[in-house]
Order: sequence, then C-alpha cells, then structure tokens
Amino acid sequence: MPRAKSDKDRKIFVLDTSVILYAHNSIMNFAEHDVVIPITVLEELDQFKKGNDTKNFEAREFIRLLDKLSKDNMIHNWTPLNGKTRGNFRVLMNPENNINANIVFGEEKNDHKILNAALHLKETEKNRKVILVSKDINLRLKAKSLEINAEDYETGKIKNISELENTGRFVLDGIDQEMINQLYDKHHVEAKLILGTRKRKANAYYILKSEKNSVLAYFNAEENTLERVDKKLAYNIKPKNAEQTFALHAILNPRVKLVSIQGVAGTGKTLLALAGALEQRRDYKQIFLARPIVPLSNKDIGYLPGDIKSKLNPYMEPLWDNLKFIQNQFKESDKEYQKITELVNQEKLVIQPLAYIRGRSLSNIFFIVDEAQNLTPHEIKTIISRAGENTKIIFTGDIFQIDTPYLDSQSNGLSYLIDRVKDHPLYSHIKLEKGERSDLANLANDLL
Repeated sequence: MPRAKSDKDRKIFVLDTSVILYAHNSIMNFAEHDVVIPITVLEELDQFKKGNDTKNFEAREFIRLLDKLSKDNMIHNWTPLNGKTRGNFRVLMNPENNINANIVFGEEKNDHKILNAALHLKETEKNRKVILVSKDINLRLKAKSLEINAEDYETGKIKNISELENTGRFVLDGIDQEMINQLYDKHHVEAKLILGTRKRKANAYYILKSEKNSVLAYFNAEENTLERVDKKLAYNIKPKNAEQTFALHAILNPRVKLVSIQGVAGTGKTLLALAGALEQRRDYKQIFLARPIVPLSNKDIGYLPGDIKSKLNPYMEPLWDNLKFIQNQFKESDKEYQKITELVNQEKLVIQPLAYIRGRSLSNIFFIVDEAQNLTPHEIKTIISRAGENTKIIFTGDIFQIDTPYLDSQSNGLSYLIDRVKDHPLYSHIKLEKGERSDLANLANDLL
C-alpha cells in the first residue's frame, strides 16, 4: 500500500466483521491510514467469542487487542494505533444519515448498519476517501450500489495464483539419453549433469524426456542428486500416473515432513495420503484424519444429535469411503484387511476435530488434513505449529473449489501454504492433473 503524501491523502477504512474473523490483527495492516470499527461489528463479535473454532479465537483476540489499544481512552474517539507508521482507529456508534441502507434495501439487518457507518463517514469526511473492507462479496456489491468504495481484505492474498500451478513438478525435454540410462542403471545421478544452471528447488519432481524414452526423477537437495522415482505400492494402492507416483513418493519420503497435494475431485489425493499413512503405520503412534467442517445452510454442527463423534461422522464420510476402498483391496480374511479394522477399534487411526488442535503438541503423529482449501491461513499455521517430534502432515485439496463464503483461491490456507513454504527442504508439493476415479467422474470435471 503506497504511503499517503499528506493528511488529506490518508484514507479511512471501515472494517466488516468478516475481516476481523479472518485475521484479528487486520486493524494493524493499513499502514498510516485510519481504521473505523462500526459498533455493530463489536456486537457481532460478541456472538462469536465463545467456542473452540478459529473464528471464536479471532473474535476473542481482537476484543483483547482493542482493549489493549484503547487503554484509558474512549474508543469512540480517534485513538492512535501502535507504531509510528500507523494511523488511528475509532469505534463508530450507530449514526443517522441522509441515506439509510435499511430503508434502501427494505430490511433492517447488521450488514445495513455497517453500510450506514460507511455512509456517515462519507458524508462527514468529505475530503477523505472512505473504503469499506469486507470479505463478504454481497456486502461489497451492496456498498458499491450506494456509491461506497469497497474492497476485499488483501493482506496475505496470493497475487499470482498461476505461479502455484507450476510448483513442485517440472517437465524437461531434450535430455541426453546417456543421463537417462544412468538414472535407470544407477538410480541416481549428480544433479548438475542434467539440470545444469537451472534453479534447483528442494524436493522438486521431474519428468525427464529424451528422444527415445523418459524417466521420473526427484531432486534430493541434501545429496544434490537426481534420483529415479519408481511406482511403488502403498497398502496395495498403486499410482496410476506420474503425478500420483510423485505424490506417493513425497508421502513416503522420511526427509519430507510437510506435503501438500492439490487436484480436482477424483485425482486420488485423499486415497494416496491414506494409503501412504497405512504403509507407514509402524513408524507413527497414531494416524489422525481431519477435514474442515463446512455445515450446510449455515447451520452449526451443534444442531445435529449425539456426541461429538456422531456429529462429525456425516462430514467425515469421504475419509471413511477412501479407507473402505483401501480395505476392500484385500479379502476379509487377509491380515491387511483386519489390520485396518484393528487400527480404528484401538484408536490408532482416528478422526480428529480441528477445533481441538489448538494448544496440543502432536508428537509421533501422521496427520492428514483433507479439503484444506477451506481453512484460513491462520488455521493452517495453527495446525503446523502443533507438530512435535516425528510428526508428518499431509494437506490435500483443490484451491479452486472453495466451500467457505469468505475464502477464495487467493486467500485460502492451502494457497497460502504452497506460496509461503515452497522450496523449503522439509516441504513438498504435488499437483495431480488427471482424474482417476472413473470415466464418468472425468466427464463431469471436464464438461460440466
């Protein structure tokens, strides 16, 4: 954000509740410009302060931050934000305006009260630009219909989403046949002999092609070598294409502690992660399975009957479906079939609610987080920061298939993770391209 040349150039940003619930410290990220919090936002945050979800944590942390910043000042007056380069903030009570959003839209609701706050500032601060900041697209559209400037909260958003598409896997043509022969014969070759002066990314995967044939390879940054990658079985699940082979290699690689797998429905993300976890079950104390809960019709899971396990089961069915698919690769009399049942019964393989991760230390755990695109960046950070010794975390998802209303392909946690930790020696990312569920599923992905 460019700095204002004068006080007149300093803008006023009006924050919606959705911004606070996305990032409690968002108030500090508007440079030298001033920030206004409508009193309606505080009233809404009061409804979120109880609970274990990330949004409850964000609400509580923001209330504490506001209390710390205000100290002995009246929060309806302009109060300096911490730091010499920051502006001021104030809480705006419900004002009276010439234009009333409740009347314009024919309904009295909190969103319209927030719009009224922006309208009031626009009327009273005529020499300054007033901007409503919201992650609610519909509220931004309503604001623009009232000629109020409106923007999404941009801090932390991935600017060039297309760069994420090329992370982790590369195709190199025109490779010397002798180098490919060496990879087949010796399993590895010095990286510079093939990559030359190309930039080398830790744990990157390559499809190396000569005029005659090709080979799959992995860049081992620790040894500075390219290693041949072969298709391997994991609990009787065999990769069906190059990308799946790379993904399973990363899942099974003991050097890599953090893996993200991106791909549309049916590409095998969750299946490979589960198969890899089962293959390594002896190396970890427990296997945790989790996915964000995105309730239908904006209802919380509290309305469902039963204990927490019963409430979670409807949302976790896709994980159980994949587990059952792996189990059905064997006969009921096979020890591998029985082992999966035993792991579940002995709680060695468990569904773990993400809401209860905060504050825990997860040691000796293989942790699979499915549908990670529905997590916020803060939730991703919270999960990874819980990792103790000998813990491996796999995030799977599709950054273009968002089910949470205030996230998009640029601001979701999975995109944030891929962008921030790419090239780290503990991390590997694979994008699965081809659907392998069925021809019918591919038809839906391609044509519908």
